[in-house]
Amino acid sequence: MDNGPDVGPLWYEGIMATTPDPTLTTDPAAGELRERAEAHLRALAGDSARLREDQWTAIHALVADRRRALVVQRTGWGKSAVYFVATALLRARGAGPTVIVSPLLALMRNQISAAERAGIHARTVNSANTTDWQAVYADVAAGGVDVLLVSPERLNNPEFRERVLPELAAGAGLVVIDEAHCVSDWGHDFRPDYRRIRSLLLDLPDGVPVLATTATANERVTRDVAEQLRAGTDRDETLVLRGALDRESLHLSVVDLPEPTDRLAWLADRLPRIPGSGIVYTLTVAAAEETARFLAEQGMEVRSYTGQTDPDERRAAEDDLLADRVKALVATSALGMGFDKPDLGFVVHLGAPSSPISYYQQVGRAGRGVERAEVVLLPGREDVRIWEYFASLSFPPEETVRRTLDALAEGGPLSVARLETRVDLRRSRLEQMLKVLDVDGAVRRVRGGWEATGRPWSYDTERYEAVAKARETEQRAMLDYIALDTCRMEFLRRQLDDPAATACGRCDNCTGRTWETGVDPGRREAAAAHLDRPGVLIEPRRQWPTGMDTLGVSLSGRIKPELQAAPGRALGRFTDIGWGTELRALLAEGAPEAPVSDHVLQGLVRVLAAWDWDRRPVGAVVMPSRTRPRMINDLAGRLCALGRLAPVGSLAYATPEGPGERRHNSAMRLAQVHRALVPAPGLAEALADLQAATPGPVLLIDDHTDTGWSLTVGAAILRELGAPAVLPLTLATTGG
Repeated sequence: MDNGPDVGPLWYEGIMATTPDPTLTTDPAAGELRERAEAHLRALAGDSARLREDQWTAIHALVADRRRALVVQRTGWGKSAVYFVATALLRARGAGPTVIVSPLLALMRNQISAAERAGIHARTVNSANTTDWQAVYADVAAGGVDVLLVSPERLNNPEFRERVLPELAAGAGLVVIDEAHCVSDWGHDFRPDYRRIRSLLLDLPDGVPVLATTATANERVTRDVAEQLRAGTDRDETLVLRGALDRESLHLSVVDLPEPTDRLAWLADRLPRIPGSGIVYTLTVAAAEETARFLAEQGMEVRSYTGQTDPDERRAAEDDLLADRVKALVATSALGMGFDKPDLGFVVHLGAPSSPISYYQQVGRAGRGVERAEVVLLPGREDVRIWEYFASLSFPPEETVRRTLDALAEGGPLSVARLETRVDLRRSRLEQMLKVLDVDGAVRRVRGGWEATGRPWSYDTERYEAVAKARETEQRAMLDYIALDTCRMEFLRRQLDDPAATACGRCDNCTGRTWETGVDPGRREAAAAHLDRPGVLIEPRRQWPTGMDTLGVSLSGRIKPELQAAPGRALGRFTDIGWGTELRALLAEGAPEAPVSDHVLQGLVRVLAAWDWDRRPVGAVVMPSRTRPRMINDLAGRLCALGRLAPVGSLAYATPEGPGERRHNSAMRLAQVHRALVPAPGLAEALADLQAATPGPVLLIDDHTDTGWSLTVGAAILRELGAPAVLPLTLATTGG
């Protein structure tokens, strides 16, 4: 669509990206096809819309030449117009429906709305509309669907893959891979489910055109995706059309405020002054929820939006932003690719993403349909630690992978829950690894779980190390962006290998115009009070993991109510903007083992004062600690003195080794603590004496909780010894 200058495509080694073919303007058939394409575009985007030359080149390649093409263009360029117009032209020629692999529900909803405006009937198959699937498949079979949008996760569903996918592949008129950088593990947002697309491409009949689109692919990712697009075809090289990535409406700035209190106060002070509505991005779920609460307390209409938000609430939040009923959504990266609000007036980051490429992708949400949009980064000292945490979730070491393959070979098929009892990985990371192994052909998903295929598989150490090194390079580049004294947009464009990158003339460094860093004292005081507000709910475990018998532990099903812990409290999360920094330092590996500060103690006192328990606790029991016994016992003693609680005693470990090396896997961690935790000598008698004299609940005090099983087992022991209720209390909890 003619909303910016056309830029000629580029050349890469071995991958041809042609300039527009002059015959497309002289060939009568091409001229007639373009007239029809322009008409479809006007139906889609309005009477003034005109095709860009690269849009027309891509459409002609798909419709007339049935080629495979990769379009790498900035957000707002009109990539979706290419596949909707191509769909209309191909359907008019009798082709089957277009199948679009699309990563996010928000993107699907926007695309369906756009398609309907152009008279294109679109349907979707995703996790949010399972009751509609059969009707959708029937409509496709009857020829009543022009566009079928499929989430990449569907490609990994056995029933879909075996029953539906072959029919779609056989009858598709066009296949579109949206946000195609997800295909490549070199990309900033690699998703294993996207690798299933290769199977789809291999099954396509000869001559079915394929289009991949993205706004965030550097040269390495572009080459990788282009090569993968050639799967199953001996036809021409992938056509790569790549344009300049400048966004003339975006005004980039960095505001460096070291303290989280100042950053939050600055945000509350400046956000109402920025025209329009927009997005405030945070790095963690906890930060998103905490920031949204503070801004709401300061009188702003905002909502939080994370991967943990209920799907219906997420859709309502998107609708509120689209309709300008809120000033901002405070979001994690869950609100990313495909969210389309052309008049989005700003994107502010409270914390820096770990990659300039992902940063470019997120700020690209703003300014598509307005002359000016503000893009502000508020980096934090804690950002690097958060990057390190997410980097630790990369592909597991070879020993862990081999153990998984051996377990599946011996006892498959196994559910993920059963596999957890054999492999020391958290469930989310285990599932991610299985998807990669599935794509590599080493395992397959079947009814009842996963099984090994028996096919040879090698651990690609060199590639995994290279990807990890590339991530580290991106992190260093993000730090360079923060400290930059030259053009910020040029820097981002060069990170995406845009050779047309030049100084933008709009950013803070180009203009010398920077945001004021001073904050209103009242706002700062309010931010300090908000961040110092203690207390996070610890939800009790109510179900034992599946397959504990495999680990020699006879626990299964629902935890008996008479053994359950009550809902507990933590002073804060490690990921909190406020308490998180202090808690991370206090409980860091190698930190001095000493009593907690008065500030931390008073925070816990405030947690206890605000606790809405049914009955006030009468005593306190201490969890054993091999690393911080002095800290925890001193803390329990001080709390008992301040709260007039009876110091009942402690739990203990059955052996000097305790539970052993900490397991991250839920089932394995439960097995460890179940074998290790016992009452310390005298605890049973002290608890019985307390309940006889002053019946009531007891606190169970620990330094931090992760999987929750130590507190669960400890509470069960105390309940068996006669405690009517057990209230867990910890300094920190892992979260967000």
